[in-house]
Amino acid sequence: MAKPAFKPQRQMWSKLFSYDYWMESTGIPIHRGYFIPDLRTVELGWWEERQCMSAFIQLAGQEGVTSARVSEIPPGGTTKPFKFALDEVVYVVSGRGVTNIWYERSGKKSFEWQQHSMFLVPRGTHHQFSNMQGDKPVRLLHYSYLPLALSAVSDPEFFFNSPYESPNELAEHETYYSEAKAVNLPEGADPKGRRVYWYGNFFPDMRAWDKLDANAKRGAGGRSVYILFPNCEVFAHMSVFDSRTYKKAHRHGPGRVIVIPAGEGYSIMWEEGKEKVVAPWHECSMLVPPNKWFHQHFNAGATPARYLALHSPMQFYGHAEKVEDRAKDQIEYPDEDPFIRNKFEEELGKRGLTSLMPDQAYKDRNFEWSKAMGKQ
Repeated sequence: MAKPAFKPQRQMWSKLFSYDYWMESTGIPIHRGYFIPDLRTVELGWWEERQCMSAFIQLAGQEGVTSARVSEIPPGGTTKPFKFALDEVVYVVSGRGVTNIWYERSGKKSFEWQQHSMFLVPRGTHHQFSNMQGDKPVRLLHYSYLPLALSAVSDPEFFFNSPYESPNELAEHETYYSEAKAVNLPEGADPKGRRVYWYGNFFPDMRAWDKLDANAKRGAGGRSVYILFPNCEVFAHMSVFDSRTYKKAHRHGPGRVIVIPAGEGYSIMWEEGKEKVVAPWHECSMLVPPNKWFHQHFNAGATPARYLALHSPMQFYGHAEKVEDRAKDQIEYPDEDPFIRNKFEEELGKRGLTSLMPDQAYKDRNFEWSKAMGKQ
């Protein structure tokens, strides 16, 4: 029997989009709220059409902009072949395995991955994921701009297993599937002062990358790297900051999915003038700062922490990076709510730790973290 056509309901001024109706139509769990404590244990359901266990994650701030989904592959299993018309970033939540990708008129390209790997499945390719472990399931996090696409063309079949034959672009991609490369930029080439990009479509371990630039404007002596994929508008960045420190509060546009490759701590998120939400995190937690909400990241553990931010499209890039008066979109340490510092010291105390935040940082808006933390 043919599958009935998907026909989303439409209401004027509704905050429900075609993507929301499509998610509901699949019958698998949809997780909402402000954060996911652990992607490795989030509840899944059987998705008959894809023949796998899966669940959607739509946190506050993603609605209508970005798609996140967790899928699971049983021990020794392989997913059915699938073709998707959009670029999709995949983050390996747990396990190890292999991906095969191909176009209709090309040979297959295969590459292996492990926990905390990240890779791009290029638009228009057929692909399969296989679990190389015989005793444990694999979990993958899938990220794309599908909600925006379905708002433009509200027929999922237009994007799934479409008969359209993409040009064979694997020749452009295959040289990178061994491992992404660092691109060093000459002094002054980037308007924001960045000197290193991480470029490619396969990133073997997001916990291990150490070619980082100082990110002085966010405080805490943090370091970061921007991540670009070939021939693709999806992009990301990863930040690393030291034990017992925290970043400055800032805000931007919606849709950025944040995954934790390593560390222990929490984030505080709030709409200006309203109640604060505390989102605890550790390895494989996920959160999304809602649109225009201030948010602030705290490393309450004894080791460096890192977070990976999968960005929404540049059209939603945000405020602090654009406006002339950045004071509107970033809160300096001397101006923050006393609750912030008190909460941090309280959380450290629970762990038998003390803050490494220099006292001068709370007094001097021009405080230089590189000198205080011994960073260059």
